[in-house]
Amino acid sequence: MSTDAQALTFRSAPVEQANQIAYERLTQAQPVLTDIQPAGDVVPGMTPNTILTSGAPLQWGQYYGGQRNAIIYGALYEGLAATADEADRKLHEGEIVVGSTHAHGCVGSVAGIYTASMPVFVVDDTTHGNRAFCNFYEGESRRRLNYGVYDQEVADGLRFIQHQLAPVLREAVLRSGGIPLKPLISRALRMGDELHSRNTASTTLFARELTPAFIDLAADGQRAQVHTALEFLYASDYFFLRLAMAAAKATADAARDVEGSSVVTAMTISCLEFSIRVSGLGDTWFSGPLPEVDCQLFEGFTEDDIQWIGGESHITETVGLGGFAQAAAFGLQAYQGGSAAEMARLNELMYAITVGEHPDFLIPYFGFRGSPVGIDIQKVVATGTVPVIDGGLAGKNGGQIGAGILRAPLECFQAANSAFQQRYPVEPR
Repeated sequence: MSTDAQALTFRSAPVEQANQIAYERLTQAQPVLTDIQPAGDVVPGMTPNTILTSGAPLQWGQYYGGQRNAIIYGALYEGLAATADEADRKLHEGEIVVGSTHAHGCVGSVAGIYTASMPVFVVDDTTHGNRAFCNFYEGESRRRLNYGVYDQEVADGLRFIQHQLAPVLREAVLRSGGIPLKPLISRALRMGDELHSRNTASTTLFARELTPAFIDLAADGQRAQVHTALEFLYASDYFFLRLAMAAAKATADAARDVEGSSVVTAMTISCLEFSIRVSGLGDTWFSGPLPEVDCQLFEGFTEDDIQWIGGESHITETVGLGGFAQAAAFGLQAYQGGSAAEMARLNELMYAITVGEHPDFLIPYFGFRGSPVGIDIQKVVATGTVPVIDGGLAGKNGGQIGAGILRAPLECFQAANSAFQQRYPVEPR
């Protein structure tokens, strides 16, 4: 029997029922920003000598290039080692422990480096009771720790976030009683964002949401702190991306562990591979080669300069955003290339590999049709259509060098589908 035929055969009534449950969990989740805390205080399993990074779990010796460098730089920033060589030795000997972000309820942008002192957004799904975390956007410079760069400027930026930005934002969030993120995301889609590679509207909406609390804080003597926070927000169009990622992580985790469901609940990249996790297959990661990409690079760079150093911001795609809402964000043409017609075409293809349409994430260009949500591994294998992903690209010498549209590898979906067939065989008639 062909792979396509197998995929179609195994899309049986029990699987469709399970996928409906997963779909309902994805669309009914209500992610709310409830707090901002140091990772070491709130992230499960986080210890003072733990560093989290993107991707399915790897041994220290398997990391290379920019992702390996970023982990070492995280150790230097946290004061776990005085030199890169010392950090390498401690990582090799287990004195510094590397963990995967997803295993700790987190999600990472590019290399996704978390250390214990770094502040994280705490996002609770008030519908299902689960919690997710994401660290902060570092600013508009293309040279950032999550892109494998570390120098005095990067270190100063991280300390600014830790000691100046995070505290005032936390006070504003607490005074606001928490910030429901889903309404902001829904509105931002109607204003030209897709919540992965474009977050201009959502960042503006978030700043507006905090304005009453900011006014109160300024009246209470924190005028300078509020001014500093607003200045950073106004200069950082991508600030909301990390909130979108935390919201998507909390939402996707709500759909985990539905017995019999073939819906994807996570997609991740390391320096070695692209991996997915499936609702009905527990915590197992299914891996394939690194993604293909159509990109627009910054001046002076070529495709030979691209280096994969991790990435999990495409958690947004698993919940119907990012590449699954490209047609809401035609402004991305200037950033990642392509055309409006091609973006709409790719977006429409995603309806063929998903379980349903999102009732709240609406795309104006499609007549306010809901975005495709609930990636079904069986449909991916049956059609040969893979998820499309919007994303930034890292360079061999660190830093962001461009952006583009990524295509997930079919191999990881085929591997997951084979495992799914073994676990959930069709009952004989």
